[in-house]
Amino acid sequence: QVQLVESGGGLVQPGGSLRLSCTASGFSLDLYTILWFRQAPEKEREGVSCITHTGGATYYADSIKGRFTISRDNAKNTVYLQMNGLNAEDTAVYYCATAIRSSCPPPHKVLQEDFNKVLREDFSLWGQGTRVTVSS
Repeated sequence: QVQLVESGGGLVQPGGSLRLSCTASGFSLDLYTILWFRQAPEKEREGVSCITHTGGATYYADSIKGRFTISRDNAKNTVYLQMNGLNAEDTAVYYCATAIRSSCPPPHKVLQEDFNKVLREDFSLWGQGTRVTVSS
């Protein structure tokens, strides 16, 4: 069965860290550009970060720059999102998605256009998500 599985979420105190994993089942991730996006309670989905199949990274929301790091280990068929300095605004369900194209969408597209439209047009598969809760 072809699917993406996100894991690594949980409850963490403000200032803490988590590493999320996105693992592919039924196919190889190494040729895919992968996006992490999130949906906070009662908010719209938003793009977080993207990594090309060659390892080029793009970070979207200003709020996560300098705190989150995307990486990949093709040997393990996994893409990671290391999240440090977490705060309550990072509370969300985090998803990973495979891109249709080899490049990451440019920031202006992810941040200024309807993100659900971007997902439908530029990405083909995403998982069930992993929940991150930042709370004391």
